[in-house]
Amino acid sequence: MAAVQLHFCQGSVETNQQDRAVLVVGQLAHLHQLAWDQVRDTLQPRVNEETWKTALKSLKPNPTDTCPLWLNVATVAALPSKVSRHNTPSSAHFLTRLVRTCLPGKANQHVVVVCERTSVFASACAIARAFPLFSRCSGQSTPSESQKVTAEFLCLAPDNEPLSTATLMCLSSVAESIRLASRIVDTPCNEMNTDDFLQEIKAVGSEVGVVPVIIRGEDLLKKGFGGIYGVGKAAESPPVLAVLSHTPEGATQTIAWIGKGIVYDTGGLTIKGKTLMPGMKRDCAGAAAVLGAFRAAVKQGFKENLHAVFCLAENAIGPKATRPDDIHQLYSGKTVEINNTDAEGRLVLADGAVYASKDLKADIILDIATLTGAQGIVTGRYHAALLTNSEEWERACVKAGRNSGDLVQPLVFAPELHFSEFSSAMADMKNFDRSNAQCSCAGLFIGAHIGFNWSGVWIHVDMAYPAYSGERATGYGVALLLALFGQATDDTLLQLASPLGSVVDGHTENSGLTINTLKRRRLV
Repeated sequence: MAAVQLHFCQGSVETNQQDRAVLVVGQLAHLHQLAWDQVRDTLQPRVNEETWKTALKSLKPNPTDTCPLWLNVATVAALPSKVSRHNTPSSAHFLTRLVRTCLPGKANQHVVVVCERTSVFASACAIARAFPLFSRCSGQSTPSESQKVTAEFLCLAPDNEPLSTATLMCLSSVAESIRLASRIVDTPCNEMNTDDFLQEIKAVGSEVGVVPVIIRGEDLLKKGFGGIYGVGKAAESPPVLAVLSHTPEGATQTIAWIGKGIVYDTGGLTIKGKTLMPGMKRDCAGAAAVLGAFRAAVKQGFKENLHAVFCLAENAIGPKATRPDDIHQLYSGKTVEINNTDAEGRLVLADGAVYASKDLKADIILDIATLTGAQGIVTGRYHAALLTNSEEWERACVKAGRNSGDLVQPLVFAPELHFSEFSSAMADMKNFDRSNAQCSCAGLFIGAHIGFNWSGVWIHVDMAYPAYSGERATGYGVALLLALFGQATDDTLLQLASPLGSVVDGHTENSGLTINTLKRRRLV
């Protein structure tokens, strides 16, 4: 199978432009700001200036609109003229749809995005989501015939300088990482079990010069990881805790990203119904996002200690499967009465989060997972649910979501009100209760094992529904993590997307919140 090759460029790079399809897309006001000279070389000889101006006059976006310029191989499209405060200014979701629908599938393609520089990052991520890698359809083209897609950005004044080579390389790296995460999530479990996922982790580690720490199978039980082991012990491929660590010189703090990697979720003995089980290959989307984000962050010169922790298991059924009523001791030392084997994600993440706190000495812990069906009810298909012990980081996460296109919406954080839902007469806690604030409580279960009085920053992202669109994975989470922690990289584009601000002459810009100031606040 030949995959689509996606490249970001400045200006047209095709020698034979009549052999490719072209899409010019942006807000209508931005398209009107373009001079014909800026798109002439891309559209001629098939489209002349008069056709271009006539097409712009015909566009009436509600919320989007398109106009063919020449048959179906040259199109201009308008994004929404304005968005609500809970949406991304880039209109990233609409951009992905337009790229998918306005370009013919077989031809080489060229996408021109007209936007402000602050929307470049989210727009590039949106384009990457339109070109998934995984397919097992027969009759695919050979590698020599593979489809090529190029994308360029025309930035508007006042910051209308062409994108630098370094920025284009960053966009390519991020796009590759989003497509990597999507490919892993789209791959079925007969090709992506825990051992296969571990090979993906090793491949990324080799690419960035990191050797993973691996705790696998019975060693998990011996070392006290009762959550991960208990979930995955019935599967043919054993459960795994794997860690990729980037520890540059001069780092001042330690950040850990924890990804839920349930390669398939039958629900265990609390088995899912026949309509709910299809699609459960996607339950590893959190771990895939962490892998993609770690790859891109290290490539872009991440300046702080960064640990990617992967909690991998298959929630299978067999003679060794965990039973409801079983009691497991997790890595925190706390005991958990299992009253629902389909609430397994919180068990593996609790082990991973405590490992990050206790062994990796993390100052900031972020776990990301397809954790609950309740997330889709609470925040819907576009916004992940956010739970954190820090009001400042809550605001930063929301801003990072809008800057990246991976939207988040805060949940209620009130452990003193909600955690009693997990009370057990037999153990320190149960693992499931459906009676109150399900999405918040699922996250609180993880936080309880770190400790609600833990002095660091803990962030929980439940992205069960944004992880996919239709039948395809979205690679959700890669862009969010890179934007949220972009200030810790050497890349100017990621720094621009970061809501944490930069320190200039002792003062903070943007939101006034920096990673370093957060650490100082924690230590006070």
